[in-house]
Amino acid sequence: MTVLPDDGLSLAAEFPEATRTQWQHLVAGVLRKTGATEATGAAAEEALSTTLEDGLATQPLYTAADGAPAGPAYPGFAPYTRGTTPTGHVPTGWDVRQLHARPEPERANEAVLADLENGVSSLWLAVGAHGLPVDGLETALAGVYLDLAPVVLDAGADTGPAAHELLRVLDAREVPRHAAAGNLGADPLGLLARTGEESGLPERTATAAELAALCDREYPGLRALTADALPYHEAGASPAQELGCALATAVAYVRELTAAGLPVDAACGQLEFRFAATADQFLTLAKLRAARRLWARVAQVCGASDGPGGPAAQRQHVVTSPVMYTRRDPWVNMLRATIASLGAGLGGADAVTVLPFDHALGLPDGFARRIARNTSTILIEESHLARVTDPAGGSWYVERLTDELAHAAWAWFQELERAGGQAAALRSGLVGERLAENWRRRSRRLAHRTEPITGVSEFPLLAEPPVERDPAPEPPSGGLPRVRRDEDYEALRARSDAALRARSDAALRARSDAALAADGARPRVFLAALGSPAAHTPRVTFAANLFQAGGIEPVHDPVTVDPESAGEAFAASGARIACLCSSDTLYAEQAEQVAAALKAAGARRVYLAGRPDEETRERYLRAGVDEFVFAGGDAVALLSSALDRMGVA
Repeated sequence: MTVLPDDGLSLAAEFPEATRTQWQHLVAGVLRKTGATEATGAAAEEALSTTLEDGLATQPLYTAADGAPAGPAYPGFAPYTRGTTPTGHVPTGWDVRQLHARPEPERANEAVLADLENGVSSLWLAVGAHGLPVDGLETALAGVYLDLAPVVLDAGADTGPAAHELLRVLDAREVPRHAAAGNLGADPLGLLARTGEESGLPERTATAAELAALCDREYPGLRALTADALPYHEAGASPAQELGCALATAVAYVRELTAAGLPVDAACGQLEFRFAATADQFLTLAKLRAARRLWARVAQVCGASDGPGGPAAQRQHVVTSPVMYTRRDPWVNMLRATIASLGAGLGGADAVTVLPFDHALGLPDGFARRIARNTSTILIEESHLARVTDPAGGSWYVERLTDELAHAAWAWFQELERAGGQAAALRSGLVGERLAENWRRRSRRLAHRTEPITGVSEFPLLAEPPVERDPAPEPPSGGLPRVRRDEDYEALRARSDAALRARSDAALRARSDAALAADGARPRVFLAALGSPAAHTPRVTFAANLFQAGGIEPVHDPVTVDPESAGEAFAASGARIACLCSSDTLYAEQAEQVAAALKAAGARRVYLAGRPDEETRERYLRAGVDEFVFAGGDAVALLSSALDRMGVA
């Protein structure tokens, strides 16, 4: 080892060591200056924390004192938090797996071949009543080198016939059984969660056990079962709930397989886990790290061996979250998917599916599939993410978040087990109730825009033409609901398209766009700007953004008015509601007179952008202001009420 001479430039040697108390003191000073809070010490630090789901919170500062408990620090070794193999994705990167659900076998085959020729390495096929016909599987796979491209099935109630058809195709193509790879996709509990149908559960479970025994005996590269967390994620589950449900599902499958005669190692080896990746990249990678740790613990208790790549090493298929995809301004979904797939890759996913940006609108076109597959290719080939194993490992923030998420998920898993297991928890309604409760909390954040949706609740583009796609096959339904982050805003803006006709909230379904079709113009709001642009621009921008989120169009540019001109300008605008926008100082001088003038001119509702104190608020209400719009308010309720006032049915 080379010893460098002392050159007198030791890093930070002349600086005194900073303490957390000093940092908290500085934070408190900044908060006081901004008027945010008078808190000091630890309370000042707490004021900068961010609340997450599952009772977790991210802190503004992490130090060595916040690190996770000590444990094995090497990838490829139990508990596999840092990855299931010592080399991670090196040298080829993760498996780029694309979903195909087009029901026409010939067209599905064209898309499959295009994907495989341009970077996709495995196929995920929706087969059966909700995708490709079982008897069309051979046509859809024509020209595919099945010894090179693994096939993963998602066939729901048709899992048995679809699995046997795939095995028949493999034999017909003379693919050696040891070379076949992929997953037959049996997931009886996932289907129960999707459909609520219990009658066929014993038969589906027996079929899954038979397929697992067959794969273990004759197809070493094929797995038979998937512990799919997407049904729970799509029903509004938090990250810990998603992990706990997947874990409880996997434990139920291991019990069934071992009861059917498979050894523990073989039973664990037949499972693949499927998780969602969201645009919160750190939460995504922490979730995947926690998932491997949790499964390693379960496998250890079950008696499975824990060598590198063994049955205790969880195999993960990660899918960009359908919940985060929006129907309006779908181009933004490309950015969401990029961040989500980044988190999946950094988190150690074995296979990643980037759903096309138009996934929420129907079947993707060629351009959307191209962008989806190239997202992974860029991350692997150009960003070189696959060259580093667990790059987030050692980050005090990530290690702490992984540990806290693992404990929260374990607590939920234990509750499911106390309830009798995953099947019993689904039957009793425990899972549905807890997921619905979590989604209600999140819906409030979405409605209040504390969780913003770019292109929907923030910066919507009303003039953008809709993106049209061929309708996708209807997915399984009848069990847990499928939710989307944009659903309340979509209800305010949506046209009467086929996807939304199936929704139960028909009264909200096509409000704004129905008015557009009826009279050639959207419902409008008159932005009454007081004073100079410097005084009114911030609140004009805020109000315009807010009303457009409900499909309510601001009248051209904001109109600068005063008490004398406000009524005439409003009458000429054709709008039915108005919103005052300016500074608090100008409100004090003109708001009461302008509000009265707007009411006299026929405004059905007068809003004021701002949040005055109680005394001032009462004065404005007496003058004619009906409601106040401000950051943190319930945007969905306000917009729905505004559409009611304008007579948009």
